Amino acid sequence: MLALNMRAIMGGLVWVAVALLGTAGFGALALARGETVSAAWLLVAGVSTYVVAYRFYSRFLAVRVFALDDRRATPAERLSNGRDFVPTAKWVLYGHHFAAISGAGPLIGPILAAQFGFLPGTLWLVAGVILGGAVQDFTILFCSLRRDGKSLGQMAKEEVNPVAGLAAMTAILAIMIILLAVLALVVVNALRESPWGLFTIACTVPIALLMGWWMKQLRPGRVLEASAIGGALLVGALLAGQWVSTDPTWSRWFTWTGTELSWALIGYGFLASVLPVWMLLCPRDYLSTFLKIGTVLVLGSAILILLPPLKMPALTQFVDGTGPVFAGKLFPFAFITIACGAISGFHSLVASGTTPKMLTKESDARLIGYGGMLTESFVGLMAMIAAATLEPGVYFAMNVSAGTLGGTPESAARAIATWGFTVTPEQMQALAREMGEATLLSRTGGAPSLAVGMAAILGGVFTGPGLALWYHFAIMFEALFILTTVDTGTRVGRFMLQELGSHLWKPLGRTSWYPSIAISSALVVAGWGYFLYQGVVDPLGGINSLWPLFGISNQLLAAVALCVGSTILIKMGQARYAWVTLLPLAWLATATLTAGWQKVFASDPRLGFLAHARSLAGSTDPSAARLIFNDRLDAALALFFMAVVVVVIAASAREWWLVVSKRKAPLVNEAAFVESALVAGN
Repeated sequence: MLALNMRAIMGGLVWVAVALLGTAGFGALALARGETVSAAWLLVAGVSTYVVAYRFYSRFLAVRVFALDDRRATPAERLSNGRDFVPTAKWVLYGHHFAAISGAGPLIGPILAAQFGFLPGTLWLVAGVILGGAVQDFTILFCSLRRDGKSLGQMAKEEVNPVAGLAAMTAILAIMIILLAVLALVVVNALRESPWGLFTIACTVPIALLMGWWMKQLRPGRVLEASAIGGALLVGALLAGQWVSTDPTWSRWFTWTGTELSWALIGYGFLASVLPVWMLLCPRDYLSTFLKIGTVLVLGSAILILLPPLKMPALTQFVDGTGPVFAGKLFPFAFITIACGAISGFHSLVASGTTPKMLTKESDARLIGYGGMLTESFVGLMAMIAAATLEPGVYFAMNVSAGTLGGTPESAARAIATWGFTVTPEQMQALAREMGEATLLSRTGGAPSLAVGMAAILGGVFTGPGLALWYHFAIMFEALFILTTVDTGTRVGRFMLQELGSHLWKPLGRTSWYPSIAISSALVVAGWGYFLYQGVVDPLGGINSLWPLFGISNQLLAAVALCVGSTILIKMGQARYAWVTLLPLAWLATATLTAGWQKVFASDPRLGFLAHARSLAGSTDPSAARLIFNDRLDAALALFFMAVVVVVIAASAREWWLVVSKRKAPLVNEAAFVESALVAGN
């Protein structure tokens, strides 16, 4: 008994120490007044908070709120078919789930939001994920797990009402289109006029095809062999890219414009959707998962070794809405710009899609749902550090469009000087040479800025290869990160379209019929390809309008997911704990609906879609008509997303009131309890 008490006391002291360490980190960040602050404090503050939240809050959710029960057989066990429903080891499924949910959001959102300073974004990344994002992912995974792995749209239809379910399914498909367009635009902005980057990324396609053929046809089951071959070829492609970029002939072949890259990505998205998953999708995901997790861990270790200073101020003057990267005040735009790193509606599609069909036991949902989202937030924290360790003048020179900076290093230096930051033409030219690029001016989208920040940190610790190699390694890391979501998302969008289209034409719903696959894939690719192309030719850089639209739609999808989760908790008789989903829902709905309203109706042409369209009326610019149409289309989409979410919130609130007031019986649509045969082995 004494030994147990001592162990409990020691454990408590350890957790108190971890909490104090996190408090010290946040104190160092918040109380700094002009002096340089090490990025290590930001890292320590975030990681300490994540660890405490996982230990205590996720356990509270698992035990008190969800009452996870390993005696209950999961869908993977009850419905096992060797294809979709497959009991999977906890850590293997954790890696798969993380690869599926992580895309451009945790990388790019913090980079863009750094225009407000590093402190607001850091606070939202940490607080938002603990109380919102990880709760949403865990809740939806649990709800789907108890309902045979049903999708978010199906659960909305059954738990709220059919109208809300149909509205949610339609909105989900439209949101997927915007999400994929934005992700593809980030890749285009990272690779345009970059022969080294394009060659390396182009090589990953045949490498993935080779790995798929190796594991499926030539040497079935030899995963380690395929991994070793894929890893070696990936390194070879990165090194060969440097030679390609300096060779006069080869560099011309791989120096593509944004428009050319757009068409290439559109073609890639179609092929990834129609080819068998073992041929391209699975091996690319497998390859990118190791690269993602390994790179983030190495980057975190390098920060602790190098201790780089945070050069971006904690707060900048752009919190008032005059920011040159994107328009809008700190509230609400910081909370839709940092989308996936804090909370992401897209995750609810994964948590109610493939993952619940693969859980071996219910308790695994804690690590995969809550823990997987904490890992994504950690990636966002790394991105914020990479942005904040850049010189502010360099950051703005890279992330502000040519239309604002003037298109030359000299005009950019003059414009940035008016904002109180310094950068010289010689400084930008030298930086481009160091990174092996022709220019880094106005490389909007966030990916090049993140790559420069990562290269500076990694190059400061691993000094041998040179910054250019680390920069292009970071570009490869980002592009693989994003393309994983593009190809997976296109396939998911195809399934959604087939499900909706089957109501109009039954054969379209046959997921194994090749004409249906080709037609639905082409329609999905055409949808996101249109927005991608318009973003590429947009003189403001595309990201200025598309990223806020992506943030609004993604956060509104999270609101839908939290509505469904709250409804299920209340019907389960857990109304006293419904605050765990209702509080983040209230904040998210307030911030995102405010942002959506401002993006549509604000009088400032830099902010409002309709105001920008009016400002172009009578313009002699040959692209004015197209820009006006796109502004009005963006406004219509934002209003559509907002209307759908208001409908779902209203329908859900009505359901909550009817159940709580006992005017309606709380019908729970859970699958029947079946005793697990795997309990003895747990």
